[in-house]
Amino acid sequence: MTHRIINFSAGPAVLPLEVLEEAQRDLVDYQGAGLSVMEMSHRSPHYDAIHTDAIASLRSLMGIGDDHAVLFLQGGASLQFSMVPMNLMHPAGKADYILTGTWSKKALKEASKEGRARIAGSSEETGFDRIPEASELDLDGEADYLHFTTNNTIVGTQWPSEPDAGDVPLVADMSSDILSRPIDVGRYGLIYAGAQKNLGPAGVTLVIVRKDLLARAPESLPTMLTYRIHADKNSLYNTPPCWSIYVVGLACQWLERRGGLEAMAQRNAAKAAKLYDLIDGSDFYRGTVQIASRSPMNIPFRLPSEELESRFLEASVEAGMTNLKGHRSVGGIRASIYNAMPAEGVDRLAELMWEFERAHG
Repeated sequence: MTHRIINFSAGPAVLPLEVLEEAQRDLVDYQGAGLSVMEMSHRSPHYDAIHTDAIASLRSLMGIGDDHAVLFLQGGASLQFSMVPMNLMHPAGKADYILTGTWSKKALKEASKEGRARIAGSSEETGFDRIPEASELDLDGEADYLHFTTNNTIVGTQWPSEPDAGDVPLVADMSSDILSRPIDVGRYGLIYAGAQKNLGPAGVTLVIVRKDLLARAPESLPTMLTYRIHADKNSLYNTPPCWSIYVVGLACQWLERRGGLEAMAQRNAAKAAKLYDLIDGSDFYRGTVQIASRSPMNIPFRLPSEELESRFLEASVEAGMTNLKGHRSVGGIRASIYNAMPAEGVDRLAELMWEFERAHG
């Protein structure tokens, strides 16, 4: 390896260098098997061990009990916008959705095609710059489930804790903060996450679903869209994305070596604090999220003008950084600092911010 830039992409995102190097070593010949993981049968003993170990690592890291099934699916989180209501809504059912950004709005749109999906809370009125307070939520105690997005990648907000859904199953899109902090999986009916931010490479979607909910799926549902089928077949009903699952397993092992989710949460908080403290102490940079709702994963901010933002992005490229441009729907700058972003990368960004402010402030 001769050159690595500092990648602040929101996804597909930076992977741990140790994971990439281990995958590189195994790329052509997986542990003496004489073939790559990308070439081996998903029914082979070699792949069976990879698959089983990845699930076991996830269960260990997240504290997933036997009452939940762990599934590796395809189609990204976007397919889950449809699969969740298809599988969990009763006939003539209804579900609650809390809107905190683009992705929760898209989830609501797809659910509305399958049944009665209603808005139980929203921060859209203030541009999704915060997480709604509990007092603002209008929850239906008879809903089939309550859906929310734990971390909002585009606007940079994160739920500090789960909404209290009572006896209603809690469904969460955790695509951009899964494995970044400990959670109580037992409080959730279903969790889903695209891999390409904190789990591994694009191509596999993690679904953790309470087993008693699997019976809700109607028999008329297409086989490939039925959680129960994938759970019964241990995510091997069809050929899974073997390579992506293999790298997820490596990423989990990397997390275990670094002390697990509690230790990772502390590291993530320290990285985020460095940037937020700089923004808060500056008259040049402006945060776009209310302080109580800030995400440690995605940090958006603005400069005094769009011209300065363009010049800042040019300076970041010259400094060996990439993907700091904010999402096209909101503009500005966004630093995505997931688990694999080293502290040194955040330090380099902070140095650039100080230097740019001194030169242009």
